[in-house]
Amino acid sequence: MAIRPIRLFGDPVLRTAADPVTDFDKQLRNLVKDLRQTLDDAQGAGLAAPQIGVGLRVFAYAVGDEQGYLVNPELDFPDDEEQDGEEGCLSFPGIYFDVKRRLNTVARGFTDRGDPVQIVGTEVLARCMQHETDHLDGVLFIDRMDPATRKRAMKAIREADWNGQVKVSPHRMSDRIF
Repeated sequence: MAIRPIRLFGDPVLRTAADPVTDFDKQLRNLVKDLRQTLDDAQGAGLAAPQIGVGLRVFAYAVGDEQGYLVNPELDFPDDEEQDGEEGCLSFPGIYFDVKRRLNTVARGFTDRGDPVQIVGTEVLARCMQHETDHLDGVLFIDRMDPATRKRAMKAIREADWNGQVKVSPHRMSDRIF
């Protein structure tokens, strides 16, 4: 187990679709432990494997009392209800903007041993599941913003002290999610 460096916006791994996990072995279990430990250290709500430089379809989450991980997740939406709300990302330190997401999500995937698992989420947990699954598809939260919000977000990114200087976050995240 190790706390791994978090990749920042601009790193190509964040824009690359992750490969499905095919081997449910000790290496996968170590990756899950690293994701969970790194997420805990960063004090975020979710962390996908590409954010630590690993191109596999795995993410960890910690939303309130709900903590865990999913391997090869797939999302379903039981209804069309949406939510607006502030969202951030550990790969964009200090950047928070409103993003529209589905209110309710059913995430299906596997444990690190290949056992099927399902997570039903609403509000923040649903937002987290969508955000992290997007990471596995090479989609970033700025891609989900309306044009005016994205323009403001890109301006904030260009002005961020980490932009263009590092690809791994030098900051420990504190009280924000994702």
